Amino acid sequence: MGTSFVAHVFFLLWFFATSFSFFFKAESNVTCNEKDKQALLNFKQGLSDPSKVLSSWSDQEDCSRWDGVVYDKKTGRVTELSVSGVGGEISGSLLQLEHLNYLDFWDNDFNGTAIPTFLGSMASLTHLGLSSSNFSGRIPHQLGNLSNLCYLNLAGNYYLYADNFHWMSNLSSIQYLNLRETKHQSEVGWFQIMSTFPSLSTLIASDCELVNLNPPLGFVNFTSLQDLDLSHNLLSHEIPLSIFNSPKLESLDLNSNKLIGKIPESLGQLKQLTYLDLTNNSLSGPIPSSIGNLSYLIYLQLFDNQLNGTIPKTLGLLSNLEILSIQNNFLTGTIDEEHFSKLSKLETLDISHTHLFFNVKSNWVPPFQLLLIIMSSCKIGPNFPTWLQTQRSVKELHLSKSEIADKAPSWFWNWTSNIIFIDLSDNQIEGDVSEIVLNSLVINLRSNHFKGQMPQLSTNVGAISIANNSISGPISSFMCQKMNRKNTLRVLDVSNNLLTGAIPHCLKYWQSLTHLNLGSNDISGRIPYSMGSLVALQSLHVRNNRISGDIPSSLKKCSDLRLIDIGENPLSGAIPPWIGEMTNLTFLRLRSNGFKGQIPLQICQLSSLKVLDLANNSLSGHIPNCLKNIDAMTISSPGFEAQYTSDYLSGMSLDHDGYFENLMLVPKGVELEYEKNLGFVRIIDLSSNNLSGSIPSEISVLSGLCFLNLSQNQLIGKIPEKIGIMKKLESIDLSQNHLSGEIPLSLSSLTFLSHLNLSYNNLSGKIPLGTQLQTFDALSYIGNPQLRGYPLPRNCTIGEESQNRTSIGKTEEDSNNSNFYIGMGVGFAVGFWAVCGVLFFNRTWRHAYFRFFDDMKDWVYVTTVLNVNWLLEKLRSCHL
Repeated sequence: MGTSFVAHVFFLLWFFATSFSFFFKAESNVTCNEKDKQALLNFKQGLSDPSKVLSSWSDQEDCSRWDGVVYDKKTGRVTELSVSGVGGEISGSLLQLEHLNYLDFWDNDFNGTAIPTFLGSMASLTHLGLSSSNFSGRIPHQLGNLSNLCYLNLAGNYYLYADNFHWMSNLSSIQYLNLRETKHQSEVGWFQIMSTFPSLSTLIASDCELVNLNPPLGFVNFTSLQDLDLSHNLLSHEIPLSIFNSPKLESLDLNSNKLIGKIPESLGQLKQLTYLDLTNNSLSGPIPSSIGNLSYLIYLQLFDNQLNGTIPKTLGLLSNLEILSIQNNFLTGTIDEEHFSKLSKLETLDISHTHLFFNVKSNWVPPFQLLLIIMSSCKIGPNFPTWLQTQRSVKELHLSKSEIADKAPSWFWNWTSNIIFIDLSDNQIEGDVSEIVLNSLVINLRSNHFKGQMPQLSTNVGAISIANNSISGPISSFMCQKMNRKNTLRVLDVSNNLLTGAIPHCLKYWQSLTHLNLGSNDISGRIPYSMGSLVALQSLHVRNNRISGDIPSSLKKCSDLRLIDIGENPLSGAIPPWIGEMTNLTFLRLRSNGFKGQIPLQICQLSSLKVLDLANNSLSGHIPNCLKNIDAMTISSPGFEAQYTSDYLSGMSLDHDGYFENLMLVPKGVELEYEKNLGFVRIIDLSSNNLSGSIPSEISVLSGLCFLNLSQNQLIGKIPEKIGIMKKLESIDLSQNHLSGEIPLSLSSLTFLSHLNLSYNNLSGKIPLGTQLQTFDALSYIGNPQLRGYPLPRNCTIGEESQNRTSIGKTEEDSNNSNFYIGMGVGFAVGFWAVCGVLFFNRTWRHAYFRFFDDMKDWVYVTTVLNVNWLLEKLRSCHL
């Protein structure tokens, strides 16, 4: 019996195994439907496929093996189609795919064609994705026929628009709707239609140029909505209260709009919220205390608003919070331990650029471990924050302008060894840095009270600024250390310190340097020939030192140089002609040296030049006519400023906003430092030289020029007649030359002109009338004896008056005034000699007169004073 039972069991196992094997074999023999296969091949013929993404689509292969195609193994019918990386046209053959429920075209290039209307006839579709495929035109209302549609993604088609949303009302099954970057010509009823979708869980309408969500939305109720993204629109009203009638909402993104008003207390109703972004709006008022109800909140960003008031203590209840960014607001008051009591998961803390006072006890141990600490421009000091020592995972530390006036503790520098970015700039932190080793990628210690010699740098350091401190010792001690020879440093700024000695030849070991600033130290000697080995160098500052000699020819090997500032040194020789080969040069500052000779014509080859400052040298010869070839001064290029700062550092920055070059310039007679706005400046300053000849008329071609200073030279001739077409000019200084002729009439049309100095020349004629030229005081024109007109003083003599008027223009009042002064002069002469003659020849009358005068001397004194005052007043009225 036992044997037969075992045999029976084996029989049953064999039977089931054979049956299932046959079943699966039969199923696996089901191939892709031939009709669907041909439809797909016809669809492929209308496409361009440069990347061969559809290379597997062959009539020799079953479509079950085609990329992007999914079919039902029971029926052989195609159910899913996903295509990316193609172009061309979408064929109507897709209509033959009667069982297709999933269709996704993403990241294609359909050349701005319209979305095919026939897609609205594919009734079985539940998923339709057309994102980032370069569709344009109106969204076809036929898509509203897809009543089974659960997923619709039209995002990333910038030229796609909708003129109304009524077609959406039939999409009652929709769960996911993404309209990002599509444009909407009519917004009436838009939000209400969305709220009628009972299953809608995700709504993305960012960057759609939405202006408002009217009419009033008090009745709108999103019962199923979990994710709402209306960011990067033009919404300019208060946050609609209806949004807070979404009990399941988990993510709310309204950033980068123009929202006004307060953040409602009803925010606390969104108890499922994990993500809240209201940044970059105009929201005001305090952070609502109800925010403490959002116990699931992970991500909170409220920065770049106008929020004020104090931080609610309920913030400390958000036990799941990981990111807190409330920077760039008007928040005030103290933030203390209670605000962080339960924030054990916090990783990012950004309270920078607020009026908050971070006031915690010196022995405070935070409940969190931060990755990013960004507390610049809010009060932390005067004591150094000792709680930092408890943080073991920090990657970025920003404490600039935080009013710390204390010595850096001994543990601090070792603690920073794993930090990528350190910014302690613009404080009053003290300490000797001679013996420390810095390891961070980017280090900004500028504008503090650090002293001693330069610190040592590990090979990890990519950028360091220790400018504006009291660092001393020979520059060679730092640059020639063996430890530093393997450096990968790109940015070195040690300006405004006390460094001494010559720039050493071991500079050749700093091959990665792109920015070198040694300005305002006590460095002497020559610019070494080894400077030419820094082939990656883009900016060189050595201004305000004691560097002598000439500019070494090796510097032309640094072909990527965009900025050269070697001003305020005793350099000599001629400006080398090869400087014209540095075609990337944008800023050239050689002022206050001893350069001689002529301005090389090759300088005109620097088409990117925006700053040409050769002032206060001993240059001679003529101003080159070819300056007109400097393209950057003839046109305005708005994109340059952003490119200038971003290209220079390629991701590394020395402050939270980025690393900016700086130059000291004299645009309007006063020396100013240009930093973040340097890219906007266009200036030619050739003042205080021995240049001769005339101002070339071609200079008027430089229509982008903002500042022109040719003062204190030996220039002759006239001011160029067409100078008025240089519409961007804000300052002109041509003073202390030998210019002659009249002031060009076109000068009066320079509406941006705010500084003008034409003094001490030989200009003549009348100052042209205009909205600008009469706004300057007389100091702008003095020293030109033949120049007249307001604001220069006016002369009342007949000779002067006759030069200023024609006989036709003379009025009766002018004639009367002239006759009055002529008569007064003649009468005074006749009366004077009549009285004096009688007194001279008649002794009796003479004695009687002097006796009478002696008796009346007090009266005469008073009368004389009164007459003198009258005369001065009269002269003043004549503007003498």
